[in-house]
Amino acid sequence: MARIAIGGFQHETNTFAPARADYAAFEAGGGWPGVQAGEAIFSAVEGANIPAAGAIEALRARGHRLVPTVWAAASPSGPVTAHAFERIAGGIAERLTAAGPLDGVYLDLHGAMVTDRYDDGEAELLRRVRHAVGPGVPVVASLDLHANVSRSMLAFADGLVAYRTYPHVDMAETGARAARLLDALLAEGRRPAHAYATLDYLVPIPSQCTLAEPARRLYAELAALEARTGVTLSFTPGFPMADVPDCGMAVFGIGREVAAVERAVERLRAVVSDAESEFALELYAPREAVRRALARGAPGAPVVLADTQDNPGAGGNGDTTGLLRALVAARTDGALLGLFVDPAAARAAHAAGAGARIRLALGGRSGVAGDAPYESGFTVERLGDGRFVCTGPMFRGFRMDLGPMALLACAEAPGVRVAVCSRKCQAADREMFRHLGVEPAAARILALKSSVHFRADFAPIAADVLVVKAPGPALADPAEFAWTRLRPGLRLRPMGPAYAPG
Repeated sequence: MARIAIGGFQHETNTFAPARADYAAFEAGGGWPGVQAGEAIFSAVEGANIPAAGAIEALRARGHRLVPTVWAAASPSGPVTAHAFERIAGGIAERLTAAGPLDGVYLDLHGAMVTDRYDDGEAELLRRVRHAVGPGVPVVASLDLHANVSRSMLAFADGLVAYRTYPHVDMAETGARAARLLDALLAEGRRPAHAYATLDYLVPIPSQCTLAEPARRLYAELAALEARTGVTLSFTPGFPMADVPDCGMAVFGIGREVAAVERAVERLRAVVSDAESEFALELYAPREAVRRALARGAPGAPVVLADTQDNPGAGGNGDTTGLLRALVAARTDGALLGLFVDPAAARAAHAAGAGARIRLALGGRSGVAGDAPYESGFTVERLGDGRFVCTGPMFRGFRMDLGPMALLACAEAPGVRVAVCSRKCQAADREMFRHLGVEPAAARILALKSSVHFRADFAPIAADVLVVKAPGPALADPAEFAWTRLRPGLRLRPMGPAYAPG
């Protein structure tokens, strides 16, 4: 039986996003549990599709004794404040030092965290963890599929393993894989061989979906290559919204022999490189998307419009109004939009009560070019406290607390209803709407503030999915960002222009 420390620090940083992640953002959690310390970690993540939950279960099954430190997550946004990073990372390091002799460490990380002080938040955290436990203690971390993996991260960790699905239905399973790897490293008693390679192009977030080509094929090849070689492999398409030198795709692996690991990683890198042209993305302007959806959608078989550029899961605030305006302009009947983040509107709806008619300036406060509040009358149809448990494949077992919620019908187009919440969370689970007494499958059009995660729970009921390019800070085309710090020569989209400093 080994004595293993458990901790986690999850943040996906869009350096172009309007809001930073302060400590309060981690206390709120953004749909994830708030900051947890010590024994509270176990109950907070239990039963949820969270990497730490999978790791804890797998390590306990092997009879290991677990030492909890600190676990924290916040909704994607701009950089993590220095105060929040020091408080959380410092808490993990301090508890590791106080724990005394440890046999191993498991960390639940994202891999694309940027802070006010550090371009590579995970590398700095791993450096502190390594300093706390010493060079001989195995440190293994699970990572998000959207991680921007650096050589420094690999230098401070003995093993890194990433999700293989987007939507991330395998988060808990990835935590369990990381735990099994840590268990194997403990048994072998020596540091494994590593290999790492990057790719020369950025891939838009919506194009990374593993339910579609080419990502579906690439992950199948990864699994087959892993089975043939015995090398533990990961492929991270990256988070193409972080203006740092390590932004982008990477492949990496660990195993017993350097040559075998290097061959497997190079083979996977070549396969991903050859797929570049297949990652091209088709986007629709809001009015064109609504027109197509009206022609195809029907109650029981809705068309999903993905409002990808205002996705709270990629740094958006969930409050831009471009797609809402297009739905209203078309006098759409049977449209359901969510989740729209506006705590003031939710409070006003609760104060007025169900059935009331109120006037609001809804959303539009993120400072996004081309966006503004939508001023109109609304009928308050339903109210909710924002507390419910998710049931879909992605957020299964997540205990949501989204603050006061309301279902509003637009006066100008009563067939357009908006699900409003008070705390940021992307629309990726049907329970988010059922909480307000509305069944998503009954809609004609579902306008979801999400990029890909919604597909896990909504694709089974969708007649079609269209990715919409409405105003928002999470640009679907990476080439449109005002980059200043990428590595020279990196293509800004598949088959697109290369980044040149200055």
